[in-house]
Amino acid sequence: MKRTIKLFILAATMLGGFTMSSCSDLNPIDYSDINPSNFPKSEYDIESIVNSCYYSVRSSWFDGLFSTSERGVMPVNDLTTEILTAKSGFQKNMSDLNYFPTTADLTRFYYTNTDGYSDGWVNDVSHCTSALSQIADCSFLSEAKKKRYEAEVRCVRGMVAYTLYDMFGPIVVASKEVLEKPTVEKPLPRLSKEEMVKFIEDDLKYAADNLPSPQEAEYGRFSTGLAKMLLIRLYLHESRADRTYYTKVEQLARDLVSSSNGYSLAPSYTKMFEVGGQGKENTEIIWAVPVNTEMVSWNDWHMFVLPSDFASNGMPTGYECANSTWAFYDSFEPSDVRKTYLVASYTAKDGSIVDRTHPGTHMELGPIPMKLGYDTDIAGSGGKSSIDLIIYRLADVYLSLAEALYMKPNATAADKSEALGYINQIRHRAGIGNLAETDIDTEDKFVDVILTERSHELWCENGQYRADLIRLNKFVEHAVKYKGTTYANKTKELYPLPLSAINDGKGLVVQNPGY
Repeated sequence: MKRTIKLFILAATMLGGFTMSSCSDLNPIDYSDINPSNFPKSEYDIESIVNSCYYSVRSSWFDGLFSTSERGVMPVNDLTTEILTAKSGFQKNMSDLNYFPTTADLTRFYYTNTDGYSDGWVNDVSHCTSALSQIADCSFLSEAKKKRYEAEVRCVRGMVAYTLYDMFGPIVVASKEVLEKPTVEKPLPRLSKEEMVKFIEDDLKYAADNLPSPQEAEYGRFSTGLAKMLLIRLYLHESRADRTYYTKVEQLARDLVSSSNGYSLAPSYTKMFEVGGQGKENTEIIWAVPVNTEMVSWNDWHMFVLPSDFASNGMPTGYECANSTWAFYDSFEPSDVRKTYLVASYTAKDGSIVDRTHPGTHMELGPIPMKLGYDTDIAGSGGKSSIDLIIYRLADVYLSLAEALYMKPNATAADKSEALGYINQIRHRAGIGNLAETDIDTEDKFVDVILTERSHELWCENGQYRADLIRLNKFVEHAVKYKGTTYANKTKELYPLPLSAINDGKGLVVQNPGY
């Protein structure tokens, strides 16, 4: 049974924010008169500070990192790949790799002073640093409880910092001492690559050592499993320049797939993404964002992708903001269940059938990337679904372990055979046949196989396929091959920093190459 994660309203000067909730309980607290002399004074206050940090990584159109819209990291990143495309606006620019320092809808993820809803996630890193300072300074908590609360905040900070590092490269990180003097202007440079990796790694290692186990963690909150999954993503990111990182990926992945963590592959791929397919009972989930139609963490993905004339399966029409590509659809084997909700045909409001043969103005680019099952209740809930957003799950670990075994230095024939076994376990659940060792008997073949399986398995979940393509040197090639864009080049592997970040850096913050 889900235990409520309450919402707390804090004054803006004291780490204001909301957190995710498993249920629909909303308890506002007036902190209009708070100051360091009276807050925090109890463990309840500390809990509110910790919960406010979760605010950064919920799903919300306004300022949730995992928003199910163009304001979320997954749609933006997947739009740069063959998974998603679009006809117009910001989404089309992302699909074409046509982005620049003035592309405000993109650079807002780093920092913005012009968005009425969000100031960017680099400030959320600072938010977590201030929260850690408050936890460390409190005298009424035991050391064990301090470590537990600090681990949650450091996991948030590590997740946000990794996400920004993956998108923009090293970021500016303000120290506790700088944040304690907000009236003193002190421009800061970006961290070096080595400093950035260590900053994220230190946070996630601390979280992995001090968070509750997957079995003990409350659904929707962080566990040791999530911290290790994020470390896997960080080490995969670094393996492009140094393949010894694959040995670290292997160690972590082996730990996560062991039975002691309680994770196991769900028997049905499609049911995981349908109503009732999430929750603590689904032991494949490493971390999901619990949503609620009445609160600040919601799921409106159906509305984002359903066509404006959709009239099938009891669903309402949507905003039609993105399509998948027919090239991506065609890359699936015919019996692969993972393309079930890549909807290639539907009945329109006028009774006609819209499909690839008769696309009209709705499916000329590709099928509907619904990903989630039909949820007819969204018609009465403002388009918001009750299906939780799965961000990380065990199948990702299987594929990460397969890559690490094959690509690590001095990989043996036994390592490569074991790697193939993990890939075939994922394919078996998808309803398709095993690959043979001859399908991966060269590194080029293996790279094509692992990218295909990662895209087919994890499309429209966490937006990490872009990073997979970049890591394996296929990002530009795929953009040209599947999108035909003239904007594709190596500089587009990193997003540009906003001009405001460059200006505020007073010469210390250097723009990414090519912009």
